[in-house]
Amino acid sequence: STHSVVEVVVDDMPFLLDSISMELVRQGCGLHLVVHPVLAHEAFIHIEIDRQPPGERIEALRAGIAAVLDDVRAAVEDWAAMKARAQVLAAELQERPPPGDAREIAEARDFLRFLADDHFVFLGFREYDLDRDEAGPGDVLRPVPGSGLGILRDDPGADPTAPSHSFARVPAELRRQSPPSQPLILTKAATRATVHRPTALDYVGIKRYGPDGAVNGERRFLGLYTSTMHKAPTADIPVLRRTVAAVVDRAGFAPASHDAKALAEVIEALPRMELLEETADELFDTALGILTLQERQRVRLFARRDRFGRHWSCLVFVPLDRYTQAVRQRITDILLSAFAGTGFEYSAQVGESVLARLHFIVHTDPAAAGSLPDIEVVEARITQATRSWSDDLSEALLEGYGEERGLALLRRYGSAFPAAYRADFPARAAVADIARMESCGQPGHDLALSLAQPLEADGLLRFKLFAAGRPLPLSDVLPLLENMGVRVIDQRPYEVRTLEANNGEASGVWIHDFGLRPAEGDLEADDVKGIFT
Repeated sequence: STHSVVEVVVDDMPFLLDSISMELVRQGCGLHLVVHPVLAHEAFIHIEIDRQPPGERIEALRAGIAAVLDDVRAAVEDWAAMKARAQVLAAELQERPPPGDAREIAEARDFLRFLADDHFVFLGFREYDLDRDEAGPGDVLRPVPGSGLGILRDDPGADPTAPSHSFARVPAELRRQSPPSQPLILTKAATRATVHRPTALDYVGIKRYGPDGAVNGERRFLGLYTSTMHKAPTADIPVLRRTVAAVVDRAGFAPASHDAKALAEVIEALPRMELLEETADELFDTALGILTLQERQRVRLFARRDRFGRHWSCLVFVPLDRYTQAVRQRITDILLSAFAGTGFEYSAQVGESVLARLHFIVHTDPAAAGSLPDIEVVEARITQATRSWSDDLSEALLEGYGEERGLALLRRYGSAFPAAYRADFPARAAVADIARMESCGQPGHDLALSLAQPLEADGLLRFKLFAAGRPLPLSDVLPLLENMGVRVIDQRPYEVRTLEANNGEASGVWIHDFGLRPAEGDLEADDVKGIFT
């Protein structure tokens, strides 16, 4: 075989193929062939991947796949127990509600039941005791021995009382942003899933309360929200429906009005995880901002920091005609730099709207110090990164000629310049060339020229010759230039084709751009201009 082969024989379980494929892709392997028959409750998986060198590389793949299979088995075997734990905790909130808002506690109870109703892929569970240390470095969450299920099963080789590393990395001031009266913690975990989907794990924490009503521990589920959860109407999702109702009430739009319907559409279109994490105030600002944006073709950034500092959630709206893979990569680089990201995930939504919506989750280190970025500055950087050459030309023409004349020239020349010209010259240089091409269209004026000495040209003069209708033969032009005391170093031709509004026919102007040096001595641009005129 020209490929390396991965073969797995294992008891048939959910998530096998996608989890193994995830691990192979994570380790940089291209998949060429996948065969996955199931025989009498036993799965046989045959995958051909890029040819791998023998030795450590093969062993790393073997170890990675074995670890993934362990996680899949643990999650599948403990799935029923984890689901039952969610139902028990929901009953506990109903029978022994903690202190706080009764409606909020009821929503938390219903949310756990909602998860257990096939809206959450349970992958791990563990219970933690909260050790308060007023004099030391701060509170510590320690796992309760024997409480782990799924991918959080107790590791026989680990210290069962070792504190939660993810909790320890969260600064104390960020931990305080989760008030004791709020029974649920809904966020993204700091680790990526090894089972089912290659994304950050969804984290559902339920605070545990002592007889005095104080928080004394946490019950933590790790998993992934199902596709039915992501598609469910907001009115059907506990916790979220209460947040949305508060936003609608605060907006104050008349029921059944256009604004009320538009606001509802905006909220329903937002990612469900984003809605679950946002407070009512945050969702109000985001939803009204998007509603104000509507179909205007402009760039907008809505950024929100996770309350525990683990990630930034960034909604980026970009005009659809500017959205390309290169633009997406530039936006990614800007966000990673601005938010000191350690990794990212993204999704894109492109439909009938004139705007494309990108949702980035930029993972960060909660323990890393640093000032918060200025969101307006980040948005300005994204706007600049998404600007096209045509955008710059439009701005320069309107600035130089005013709206009426500028728009007329933009209609004629906006799509006329070839890709080679756009790569070689900024849009503002094209404005001067447009003026000369316009003169070429006048009766008796088939030629125009310009001469300049760009700062970055290292003494090289640039001479442009504009000819209407057809290119000029080099055999006619070069002798003339050499007779003027200059040497031709290079020549670049560009055909600018416009569509005439009066007859719909295409017409063209050829631009011949020459690089010139004096044949002898140091001749300045002004001296050469005198010779040319």
